[in-house]
Parts: sequence; structure tokens; C-alpha cells
Amino acid sequence: MNDSDFIIVGAGSAGCALAYRLTESGKFRVTLIEAGGSDARFYVQLPLGYGKLFYDPAVNWLYKTEPDPGLAGQRDHWPRGRLLGGSSSINAMVWIRGHHADYEEWGQAAPGWGWSEALPAYRAIEDNEAGADVFRGRGGPLFISANRTGLHPLVHNYLEACAEAGLPTTPDFNGLSQEGAGVYQMTIKGARRNSAARAFLRPAMKRPNLRVITKAQVTRVLFEGRRAVGVEYRQGNATHSLRTKGEVILSGGAVNSPQLLQLSGIGPGALLQGLGIPVLHDNPNVGAHLSDHQGINYTFRMKVPTYNDELRPWWGKLRAGMQYFLGGGGPLAKSINHAGGFFRTSAAEPRPNMQLYMQAFSTLLPRDGERPILTPDPFPGLSLGLSNCRPTSRGHIRLKSPDPLAHPEIVANAFSTDHDVAEMLLAVKYLRHLAAQPAMAAVIAEELRPGPEVSTDAALIEDFRKRSGTVYHPSCTCRMGSDAATSVLDPLLRVRGVEALRVIDASSFPNLIAGNTNAPAILMGWLGAQKIMTSV
Repeated sequence: MNDSDFIIVGAGSAGCALAYRLTESGKFRVTLIEAGGSDARFYVQLPLGYGKLFYDPAVNWLYKTEPDPGLAGQRDHWPRGRLLGGSSSINAMVWIRGHHADYEEWGQAAPGWGWSEALPAYRAIEDNEAGADVFRGRGGPLFISANRTGLHPLVHNYLEACAEAGLPTTPDFNGLSQEGAGVYQMTIKGARRNSAARAFLRPAMKRPNLRVITKAQVTRVLFEGRRAVGVEYRQGNATHSLRTKGEVILSGGAVNSPQLLQLSGIGPGALLQGLGIPVLHDNPNVGAHLSDHQGINYTFRMKVPTYNDELRPWWGKLRAGMQYFLGGGGPLAKSINHAGGFFRTSAAEPRPNMQLYMQAFSTLLPRDGERPILTPDPFPGLSLGLSNCRPTSRGHIRLKSPDPLAHPEIVANAFSTDHDVAEMLLAVKYLRHLAAQPAMAAVIAEELRPGPEVSTDAALIEDFRKRSGTVYHPSCTCRMGSDAATSVLDPLLRVRGVEALRVIDASSFPNLIAGNTNAPAILMGWLGAQKIMTSV
């Protein structure tokens, strides 16, 4: 199928939405190439099964950062989806768009990406169980669970404690106001994960103008002069090439897309020359500006039962399995993040700068080869977590080797600015403030992590450097913008310096959205397709 109008590299959140939109009219022929395999796996489809995917090389790139001084010299684990649906097939399924002002900032950096463009796109994407209004959509391809039933009873304690602390209950984080505490909407449908593959790609695969190639890792973009004309990829032990009469679109995500650009000769010139890669276009922004949210949990032993009591013993697993398979309910049918919220660490902040997560379980005890969500601690535990929304620390993605199968260098630079350290210190103090409210204090037996002995500012900072880590939202490494000196892409997502090549995924974000990044990654694919169709 060398007559494709478009080759999309990567079947993640953006790539699946792109394939759906570009094939919808029947006008274009599209080939989608994915390095991983099928998403037809039990633990992919089971909502609470994502702990089993956390270290599974069959579905996960299993990236590691370089030792990070900001994380006490540790190498952070970066799971990224390597299968149909990409990271939307292994994530925690929380549906957060981001603050309205985030998109206003996008629109300032890249015209055409403001809130006035994002809102109608989101409403077209969604089939929201909560119903349609000026913010939510109904009838779109992506069903969004309102997550209003089957919540753990401790959600009520959490919401009451937030109210006691002055953080009001918010009915919809994607609605009028993001600030407050509430229940998270989820990409879950019929007690199954509703990934981008399920919502967008599977329907599109029924169309005759879409071809999907799996277990095929693209190793470089092919050029004639400065025009992208196809890709080279490895499938098994064989190397193949595929050409297009139109455009190549990279949708590999914040790690793979800059890596592939660099392998193709687009990136920091001195770096590429040092690796023996011919430089097609010298742009130091490729792989730079890496932004990510850093998170931490405070863990408590509870006086009342939590999901630990339900999921730890064999008989509890049996009961949960029966609830799920016989009625489509119980703890296995949801993400572990039932509730959360957004707050400001200071009244001087113009909008929330921290995100909350409430989990009625704990996993202090490690388990080889997985994140032990399905085998939590052998005592009633609860976790209150948070992550920073707008970190100022920046890292980078760079090739370490010209071998396209080698992982690139990932330098996260977590907590590398005084700003990020200062606001995280205020944030962890706020977690304790929430836990001390009467509604939570009545059901908490003791704080286990970090423990009450960790009390001084210096000790709290040392603790979050040791225990924090990514919340899996890397972005901005091929960012778009109007200024060619500071961006990789123009506002139409075209790679500067070459022709017929675009990048459309989370790496394209002008800056990091305040919240989970699956929704804005899907938005990139949806709006990106719209911009392609109006410009070709």
C-alpha cells in the first residue's frame, strides 16, 4: 500500500484519533504503523489491571531516566504504552482536559490552539455519561464515564475533609471551574478500558482506506531532498520501506517522536554529527523543553476497611472477580483513583497549581515485576497523592546511539528549580492538612509514609526527592509555536526546515497542561487532523 496519502507512525492516543478522523470521509488512504502489538489482552481491558502492565515488556517501552539529582540520584521508571492505543491502553484512565487558561496560553504560542478551538473539539470527541452541556459533549466516539456509582465509602470522608479544609466540591473538573475536590471522570465503558484504540482505531479499522501494521518499529523517515516520502521500519528480522504520496506524521509520543526525528537527521546538529548521522536540519529544540508532572503519595494506616482488605486475600480476589464477571462491578471495574482535585499552594497563584489523588488502597510493599495494585498491603491502607501542575523544571530527550532500537537518553531534571521545590514543599504540607481534618482524622490510625518524624522543611524536601517520581505525563519535546527559534513545529504541526512531515502527539504541546495528558493528546490528534484536511 505505497499509495497512502498519509503514513502515521504510532497508534497511541493521538495516532488513533488521527486515523479515525483522516479516514472518516473516505477521501484519504492511511497507513498506521505501530511498534507494539494488539491491545486484545485481558489486563489491558480490565480497568484495574493496569498494575500488571507497569513492567510488562510485551506492552511497555520500559524507559528509564538518567540518574536524577532532583530525585536523590535515582533513575525513574517511565512506562509508556507499546501496543495499539499506546499509553491510553496502560494508563489510569482519568479524563482531565486541563484548565481553560492552559489553552489560552497554547493559543498565544500557536494560533489556532486556544480554548475557543479546543472546547468545541472536546465536545465533538466526547460521549459523556454525565450529559451534554456547554462544556461536555454527547454522541462523540469516546465514551466518558461519569464515575458516580460504586465508589469506595472513604471517598465521602475525603470530600468532606476537603470541604473542611476550604476546598469545595467540584461537580466537573472539565466544566466551569477546575479548582476543588471531586470524583474523576474515566475512560471506561461497560466495565472495560475505553482506550483510544477501542474508541477510535477499532471503528476506523472497519474502513477500507485504513491499513494497520503492528509489531513494526519505524527506524527513520525517508527523504528525497528535504521532502519526507516514507519511512523505514523493522518487522521481525526484516527491514522494509513504505512510501507515501502525501505526508508522514509522527505520533510516537514525547520520547519516540524526538528520537525518530533525530535518527532521521533533524535535531541538534553537533549531537547528530557526533553519532555519525547526516544532518538534514539543525534544530536544537528537537528533544528539548521536556516537561513532566512529578508526584508523591502520603500513605496512612486506616481504622476502617479499604481496598487492601478486599483485594489482598485470595477470597477477596475471588469475590472481586465474581463481582466483575457476573455484574460488571466491584473494584476491578474502576481505576484506583476514584477522587481527587485541584488546589492552589498560595492565594497568590492565579489558578490551581497542584492536582490531588485519593486512593482507598496502599502499596508500600513491593512486588517483583508489577505495580501491586491487585495485591496491596496486608493492612487497611489509604494514599493521598498529589502532583505539580505547572513545573518550571525542564529536561531533554537525546540519542545516545545511532542504533534505532536503543533507548534514548532521558534527562528529566525533576525539581531542578527553586520554584518547583518551594511549591512542592507547600503542597505536601497541605496533604497533612487534609489528613488532619475531622472527617479524615476520624478514620486514620497513623501516617506510615513519610511518617510523623519527618517534620522539618529540610526533611520534607529530602523525602519528596527520594519518593517522588513521574506521573507519566512527559510532553513538549517537539513543541509547536510561532517562534522558529524556540520550537520544532509551526502551528499547523509541520516540522520546520523540511516538507511533508508533521508531529502530532503530546510532544507537540507548546507547554504542559495542568492535569492528565491523555485528553489533550487525543485533542492533538483530533484537531491536528482537522488542520491537515484544511491545508492539503
